[in-house]
Amino acid sequence: MSETSESTNDSTADGSPRVGRRGFLGAAAAVAATAAVPTALQLAGAGPAAAAGTAARPNILLIVTDDQPKHTEWATPQIVDWIAGHGVRFTNGHVTTPLCAPSRSSVFSGRYAHNHGVRNNGASYSLDQHTTVQRYLKQAGYRTGLFGKYLNSWTLADNPPHFEEWALLQPAYVDANWNINGAVQTLPGYTTNIIKNRALSFLDKAATDTRPWFAYVTPYASHEPNTPAAQYANTVVPPWNGRPSVPENDRSDKPAYIQNATATLADGQAVRQRELRTLLSVDDAVQAIHDKLVALGQLENTLVIYIGDNGYTWADHGWLKKSVPYSPAHEVPFYLSWPAGGLGAGTVDNRVVANIDIAPTILDAVGITPDTPQDGHSLLTAYSRDHLLVEWWKQGTAAGGPPTWSSYVAKDKQYTEYYALHTDANGTVSGTGEVKFREYYDLAGDPYQLSNLLYQATQQQEQALGIPGLAAQLNADRVA
Repeated sequence: MSETSESTNDSTADGSPRVGRRGFLGAAAAVAATAAVPTALQLAGAGPAAAAGTAARPNILLIVTDDQPKHTEWATPQIVDWIAGHGVRFTNGHVTTPLCAPSRSSVFSGRYAHNHGVRNNGASYSLDQHTTVQRYLKQAGYRTGLFGKYLNSWTLADNPPHFEEWALLQPAYVDANWNINGAVQTLPGYTTNIIKNRALSFLDKAATDTRPWFAYVTPYASHEPNTPAAQYANTVVPPWNGRPSVPENDRSDKPAYIQNATATLADGQAVRQRELRTLLSVDDAVQAIHDKLVALGQLENTLVIYIGDNGYTWADHGWLKKSVPYSPAHEVPFYLSWPAGGLGAGTVDNRVVANIDIAPTILDAVGITPDTPQDGHSLLTAYSRDHLLVEWWKQGTAAGGPPTWSSYVAKDKQYTEYYALHTDANGTVSGTGEVKFREYYDLAGDPYQLSNLLYQATQQQEQALGIPGLAAQLNADRVA
């Protein structure tokens, strides 16, 4: 299903150990919730690469769901118990482009979309496969497998580079088309269950193949049309009566496409219900993978990372999609577990983190120094950013939908600019670049982004908000 510009319940939420890293990483996780400070190991100059040679390299399990917003944990209690409850929960997890193919390309490469070139869902072949984490791991001797969705607009018959084994899904929920290790075929059944079974078969080979492995597990859930498995088709989900942004009564301070948005609370409730029902099967699949790792004796030394490729609005500001700079579109569930690396205690990490940090984290854990640039940073270090660039490009020139935008996102504020720019199907950018509209939200006092403080603001008021500095930083981030 094409997603060129697609369209929470607000709630709280076996290998040997790597010598010298258990204490360091455990301490790093403990302090991350308060303040990021250099650790003794870092100050001594002994980084992850130095430790990697002293113990077995970890297996890597990367789980990426499709269009899963934050505040969906009701449907994934087993996932939360395992990966967050016995690992790390990142409370400020984001994607840097809230659209499938650009976000997944950032996961693979650790780079912003303006650097990896996949600016829209039609530009998947723009990704330099030499920059991907799967290339690094395959080259380092890892057994690599892909199970589920890959990149939008990727031709199904084309084998995914740097994977040794794969079951590549043409996105659908039931009786879908697949590329199974080079053979295109139709497989009957619910695709989340097929992904589960293919991943379990891949893991079973660890009983006889001693190489460390990398499994990329990526179900279609909870993407529209959010078709649940038969056993969950009528599951009752907890009621949800919206949040202050659903609906927002006065949108006169918002850009035109939001002023014209028409989604209602009932629309948001309906899509939320369908999303939760589809995620129940993801929860079952991940639990089956957990149980397989226990049986194989490989749970301890498997680095597990779980993230949604983007969020989704539930009629916030009248919008029922993604692709927008508002928090529900780019905030995602984000968890990590690695008991043998000291990250198995169920800690909370409040740093601003993103999908661009996944590839650097994996390479850090394995002890690989990348030979291509990355914008993200390893989550295994004490690095802490004060803000994140989030960006999105309009594909084509048709009227409607969000224009191209970029945003400075911090814990307490967000500044967004919309531009006279668009891309073609290959991601090539055209336009004057003129700033057409701006938004600024005080997220500490206005977490639902109801009051755009730049609407009818005077120059003096903009100065007081620090807008010139934010605009300069945003401009620098867009070209860095």
